[in-house]
Amino acid sequence: MQETDTSFSPLGLDRIAAAEQHEPFAISAQASLQDARLLNLKHGDSFGVFDNNGDALSGPGSAQGLYYRDTRHLSHFSVVIDGARPLLLSSTLRDDNATLTCDLTNPDLYDKAKEIRTEHDLIHLRRSRFLWNARCFERLSVHNFGDGPRRIEIGILYAADFADLFEVRGKHRERRGETHSPEIGKSQTTLSYTGLDKRRRSTTLRFDPAPARLAADQATYVLDLAPRGGRALFVEIDCCDEERVVQPHRAFFIALRDARRAMRARPPRVASIETSNQIFNETVHRSIADLNMLMTQLPEGPYPYAGIPWYSTVFGRDGIVTALETLWLDPAIARGVLAHLAATQATAVDVSADAEPGKILHEARHGEMARLGEVPFRRYYGSADATPLFVMLAGAYLDRTNDLETVRRLWPHVEAALEWIDRYGDRDGDGFVEYGRRMGQGLVNQGWKDSRDAIFQADGTLAQGPIAVVEVQAYVYAAWRTAEEIARRLGDPVRAVMFGKKAEAIRRTFDERFFDEALGSYVLALGGDKRPCRVLASNAGHALFAGVAYPERARAVVRSLMGNSSFCGWGIRTVASTEARYNPMSYHNGSVWPHDNALIAAGFARYGFRREAARILESLFCASNYVALRRLPELFCGFPRQQTRGPTFYPVACIPQAWAAAAPLHLIQSCLGLTFDAGAGHIIFRQPLLPQFLDEIVLRGLSVGDGSADVALRRSDRHVVVDVLDRKGSIRVLTIN
Repeated sequence: MQETDTSFSPLGLDRIAAAEQHEPFAISAQASLQDARLLNLKHGDSFGVFDNNGDALSGPGSAQGLYYRDTRHLSHFSVVIDGARPLLLSSTLRDDNATLTCDLTNPDLYDKAKEIRTEHDLIHLRRSRFLWNARCFERLSVHNFGDGPRRIEIGILYAADFADLFEVRGKHRERRGETHSPEIGKSQTTLSYTGLDKRRRSTTLRFDPAPARLAADQATYVLDLAPRGGRALFVEIDCCDEERVVQPHRAFFIALRDARRAMRARPPRVASIETSNQIFNETVHRSIADLNMLMTQLPEGPYPYAGIPWYSTVFGRDGIVTALETLWLDPAIARGVLAHLAATQATAVDVSADAEPGKILHEARHGEMARLGEVPFRRYYGSADATPLFVMLAGAYLDRTNDLETVRRLWPHVEAALEWIDRYGDRDGDGFVEYGRRMGQGLVNQGWKDSRDAIFQADGTLAQGPIAVVEVQAYVYAAWRTAEEIARRLGDPVRAVMFGKKAEAIRRTFDERFFDEALGSYVLALGGDKRPCRVLASNAGHALFAGVAYPERARAVVRSLMGNSSFCGWGIRTVASTEARYNPMSYHNGSVWPHDNALIAAGFARYGFRREAARILESLFCASNYVALRRLPELFCGFPRQQTRGPTFYPVACIPQAWAAAAPLHLIQSCLGLTFDAGAGHIIFRQPLLPQFLDEIVLRGLSVGDGSADVALRRSDRHVVVDVLDRKGSIRVLTIN
């Protein structure tokens, strides 16, 4: 079987090279991830992208395959019956995302004389697959439902291109390493490649029982099936190529047992959610299952990898935002994120990685191109917002848990982050944090909207750096406020006062330079010439989220973001439709991002606009009803909502994506006005409100300190009644209307 990949074809090279002139790290959209309902599995540093048949099909722009540590270890994997592709009956992921099951049947199968030899729907194939410890395990059950014996041939086709993830995304390489000749045994084949980094990467496919024929690209079984009879075939795909003494059929069941034990041993979510709307319950349960799948156990604790397929690794910003969104449910996520980012905090200047002392990691990669420096992301620090967000998360974690000892251990890292803000972040001493890549290979824009064209002036011209985006200034204000509170808790009142004064000075200057009366909102950014980018964008909502906005500004910001040009019915667009670079199909200039909306809604609720927050929850919930498995994707297009039609999908959006999965959970908190006073042992509902599609929410296991409570919130006329169903320990539930 010969594989075609546009990464290496002349046509693909031309297209990719042209794209790279504009955006060197853009994801090539040669094929849409929405062309078919792709199904994903993940465990640790491995993940798989498969189609409905359970196949990974190679082809132009295909992202399908099995990946390990940023390398595609299997670029093609498919099953045929007598040379024909089986017909799909159904494919399902378990509710916990642990196992993929695909049910298939045979099409009409013909002999050499073109006569039907086996009618369709007589042979049933069931593929059961899961990932565990850098291995993919599959059981292929074949059953004959015909009334006579059948001889069939099952072919398992495979190939490995060992493409770096950035190659799969569309990055062209002038040179590649050496692909070795396959090593073929009686029941296993090893495919291998030595990269330019001198590291050998291999994929071993083991088959049980041994196939009738085994080649470099195919295993062939000839099965004689009695009437109502069946066989089971086992395949183990090993991305580490460790020596194995256990046969694949035994390995399948041992790994399945270990995986299920690990899942049962996983600490339960501190709180569970059930509502009066069964469809919304499915959305919530899928969100939690996706977060569990993306959660990766690192030495410092659990860390949510950002998303599949492009971002299945540590991202600082994404991890922090996901931790903030889920803090009310599971503080352990925040503790793991803080610990890992503290451990990887920059300690020296490295211009090739945009690193400076105190700066928080943006992204870490393990593939060949990152190791060689062909892309700068091996350990990359090119984000201006992750550092103040890190400080914000430390304070939010302390508020939620009262875990002063953990925050005391983190305090030197918080101080280093604050030092970075003052010394390196504010490049010209004007009180604002600016960004601008130190070398030509890094990201041009280093806020969460990091597309090349995401920050622009009102006339559409791109802003020139160094650039101070609005949300980063909001986070910096919140970071100093957080430092004020932590210092006070650690017994340093003098520095606490100093931090508070610094925060207040930033707030005044921010209001003077960023709020635009004519725009009715905050400007998107200040360019390198300090000229304001007078663009109505969703970034302004983050000023409410971080609390930097003066109360008298909040209503205007809410009105602008909920107006027809910004709110499309599915959520708030990244850029209003009235702006020069508006494009509802763009990545950052008119699309709708669930996590962005969740943070904005939290800002709305903070300033008392809880009904608008509930409207955002309703819009995203309705959007999820049109998505397979009720998953919210990384983003979708910002076309206006129309009756009887769902949202328009973005072609290469990651799904699942951690901060999108967590968005509905954060929106619930915002609508309920749920906060905690961990020191006093209080759970607080401040002016709780239920969206129109919910009459009741039951939260079980809400914890503070050693106590916990089960709480039901029910609609009663225009009010929400809070009912404590159960209580353990010295805990109080307060309602403030």
